[in-house]
Amino acid sequence: MTHDLVAALRPLLTAEASAEAYACATEPADLEQAVWVRLLERLGADGPPADPAAWLRAAVRAEARRAGHMAHLERPYASEPVDDTRPGPERLALGADRRRALHSAVRRLPGRCPRLIAALLSPQDLTYREIADELGISQGSLGPERSRCLGCLRRMLTAEVAAHEPRG
Repeated sequence: MTHDLVAALRPLLTAEASAEAYACATEPADLEQAVWVRLLERLGADGPPADPAAWLRAAVRAEARRAGHMAHLERPYASEPVDDTRPGPERLALGADRRRALHSAVRRLPGRCPRLIAALLSPQDLTYREIADELGISQGSLGPERSRCLGCLRRMLTAEVAAHEPRG
């Protein structure tokens, strides 16, 4: 009996689910599966419907409404749950360690280099004019001074990195 009912309703269910799926933003196969489950529950509780075709049409529409309602309630993640583009805790810790080492080296620079490099690294994103005013130097001498300070910082960091690398 159940096998005959399923075989008789399969083409109708396929057609009805295909017709309703687009409107509720779901896949026809998902609607079909939900209706088959509903039919099996119905068969177990109340037996076969008196008018299987009418019951099937009503069940497809009810499942389509439910699926449309669920699609309206569900919101996609702002980002993928496993987002490899974001740095993990290890990369964050290493980045923080590099920043601490950089700022430590900047503080050990000679003359006004610590203030100049700190101004360049400032989150306020100061202009050359603002940096020159802050340091009390002309804007024209800021570029050559910056080059000397960065060269000194580069040599200092290169020496520190070489001193900490294992020899081989």
